[in-house]
Amino acid sequence: MATDTLKSTAGAGGAAGVRRLLLDNGALTALIVLVIAMSALSGDFLTTDNLLNIGVQAAVTAILAFGVTFVIVSAGIDLSVGSVAALSATVLAWSATSAGVPVAIAVILAIATGLAAGLVNGVLISYGKLPPFIATLAMLSVGRGLSLVISQGSPIAFPNSVSHLGDTLGGWLPVPVLVMVVMGLITAFVLGRTYIGRSMYAIGGNEEAARLSGLRVKKQKIAIYALSGLFAAAAGIVLAARLSSAQPQAANGYELDAIAAVVIGGASLAGGTGKASGTLIGALILAVLRNGLNLLSVSAFWQQVVIGVVIALAVLLDTVRRKAGATPVAADTSPGGRGRQTLTYALAAVVAVAVVGGMSFLHGGSSSTTPKVGLSLSTLNNPFFVQIKQGAQAEAKKLGVDLTVTDAQNDASQQANQLQNFTSSGLGAIVVNPVDSDAAGPAVRAANKAGVPVVGVDRGVNNAKTAALVASDNVEGGKLGAKALAEKLGGKGRIVILQGLAGTSASRERGAGFAEGLKAYPGIQVVAEQPADFDRTKGLDVMTNLLQAHPDIQGVFAENDEMALGAIKALGSKAGKSVQVVGFDGEPDGLAAVKAGTLYASVAQQPSQLGRIAIDNALQAAQGKKVDETVMVPVKVVTKENVAGFTG
Repeated sequence: MATDTLKSTAGAGGAAGVRRLLLDNGALTALIVLVIAMSALSGDFLTTDNLLNIGVQAAVTAILAFGVTFVIVSAGIDLSVGSVAALSATVLAWSATSAGVPVAIAVILAIATGLAAGLVNGVLISYGKLPPFIATLAMLSVGRGLSLVISQGSPIAFPNSVSHLGDTLGGWLPVPVLVMVVMGLITAFVLGRTYIGRSMYAIGGNEEAARLSGLRVKKQKIAIYALSGLFAAAAGIVLAARLSSAQPQAANGYELDAIAAVVIGGASLAGGTGKASGTLIGALILAVLRNGLNLLSVSAFWQQVVIGVVIALAVLLDTVRRKAGATPVAADTSPGGRGRQTLTYALAAVVAVAVVGGMSFLHGGSSSTTPKVGLSLSTLNNPFFVQIKQGAQAEAKKLGVDLTVTDAQNDASQQANQLQNFTSSGLGAIVVNPVDSDAAGPAVRAANKAGVPVVGVDRGVNNAKTAALVASDNVEGGKLGAKALAEKLGGKGRIVILQGLAGTSASRERGAGFAEGLKAYPGIQVVAEQPADFDRTKGLDVMTNLLQAHPDIQGVFAENDEMALGAIKALGSKAGKSVQVVGFDGEPDGLAAVKAGTLYASVAQQPSQLGRIAIDNALQAAQGKKVDETVMVPVKVVTKENVAGFTG
């Protein structure tokens, strides 16, 4: 059985022995170095709460990565695990709520869903002769699509009995960490102690040789991908439990994190090497990086750059250690081999403890009287939220507030991680613009428990206490959009709707308000509704497609200006003449289009004002002052007639 355990050069000692130890345990060395670096740079890193946060944040990636380890060891690839995780969680939530199935049965159905997806992957690869990349890429799309179909694009609340998986045992040990450890032990057992584990290494090392040796390679591959689907289902359940809801867009892109964790942990994409402990270390490295970079206020965009560099360095390290003379050998399961590995991990633990102690002294006397506030935005890939950030930063500078801004990139679980980091880093207050109001609830409740006041901006938080909500009325804005478009069309006409990102509260509220507003205009017929994810390029593509089926439309309502601008591009000379377009947000490019006459109207919010008011309320709440529970910033329909006087 081949693993990434490497044979040390006989007789190596002294400096050469240390060098060999570092090379042979590159991922572990990197983790220790990262911990030392983050501890030196941030006094908030080495707190008990933050270290537990890192464990929780690594859990879902690690569980997914354990399943992917089986696939990569056998020289395969699985791009579908993120979508399968979301699908399994959605099946569980839907079964236990809408279908009325007992929770225990619903959990079994969710696990069976992941298992079935893995089996389909395995059959397509083994008997359909599809390359693993293509087969699992297809399942990525199918899984995500089915998740959206079942949930109708909206989050589904999780049953309380399952949500406890996101809680803690004894008030301190997070259940996701416990699940991660159990799944890691299962992975180690399968790889090291079972027939299928030995088969994985054999197939990854040389598939043809494995077949000639009598291994039933096709059946083994089916079992391997089934295991990957099973682990993905477990990860999806844990993730949804943390968010108290099944999000149809959850775990988007997590397959890349899972693959990265396996590769960073020492496995080779060529197959034949890899182990559970390395995968766990790889997942912890990613979690430490994200956690530490959040604490250091590094942009989420740069975080992706850093993680990419780390992956490249991990592969380079593997090349270096092989050139240094180390070669993969059969796993050393003898007492001596296991003893050496145990000694290595014990040494790492001693170093980590020493670092914890040293850094505690280093940061022990540091203190600051500057008030600190954290701002977690759903995305910075949209001018509206960039304006919120700019308004918040301007107000923070004016008030002398140390403001940390993070970007959740429309990922509810990533935002939960950021809010946890804020809570454990001793901030005076938190401002959150939720990706989803339900999903933000558990993390905000944790902040409530820690005594950190939270202010919502643009969107509220469900099932948790916020000191204040500073928001525009999205439902009212939708109604105003419907009235503006219908009156421009004279009360009758055929229109299409471009919806925002499925599952987000902003899209739901704006869409609901628009539908309510249209009830007063029975002559307006909605001939099509399609999501374009709040994105200008997707708005262009979706609108182009809709025009093929509905070339005679007279109006378009887009749930934000970005999609409206994409629709205008698709409409060409029709925009503002035979087809009227109404957007939402009042962002600079949208207002410019209103001035040009191609965009009839935008339901304009005042994002900079939202940011300023949110920071002001957060500072007052941190100082123990009373603030209004709701601060509504009015929306306004901006047309060519009044755009000159609108300042935003």
